[in-house]
Amino acid sequence: MTYDQLKQTALVQFAHLGYEGASLSVIANEVGIKKQSIYTHFKSKDDLYIETFHDATDCEIDFVKQFIENQQFYELKDILFRFLTEYLERFEQNNNMKFFMRTSFYPPVKHEEVIKVGSNKFVDRLESLFTALFEKNSDTLRADVTPEAAALSFLTMLDGLLVELIYGIPERLQKRSKQSWSVFWRGISCESGEL
Repeated sequence: MTYDQLKQTALVQFAHLGYEGASLSVIANEVGIKKQSIYTHFKSKDDLYIETFHDATDCEIDFVKQFIENQQFYELKDILFRFLTEYLERFEQNNNMKFFMRTSFYPPVKHEEVIKVGSNKFVDRLESLFTALFEKNSDTLRADVTPEAAALSFLTMLDGLLVELIYGIPERLQKRSKQSWSVFWRGISCESGEL
């Protein structure tokens, strides 16, 4: 139980303060143990950080997978728009996503390679999940747009919006989200008109 409590507490610390700002003493105190007791479960702060990142990566993949599964009875346009909206809102509401994004965008130099591997695992899994979603709904796509091209375009738009979410301001994010979604959907869809 303490092992999981340490990771959950560390997740919040790392999400809000980053690797450098998080304190093992504070984490131990919040869990109700002494700092040295952490080493019963983790070799070091680095070990705790990396394990927490791996868990966060898996959690984000599971969230996306579950989201898509729960939307199976909706039209493709609604699924994609809902995902964009909910995933961008998730950043403010969910420490796991906040930690995952913060770590992916600002990895500690000494862990950069490990973080890249985890971030690429996430991206590859998203490509797979969204390509499958577009394949399932290929009748909605223009004839010259493949499911893979639609998935890559959608994820590129999402990447840009995540950068705006982290570095920009809410008003600009809202404007870019609305405009990029409208152009994206018209570009891939065999429907006419806008959302």
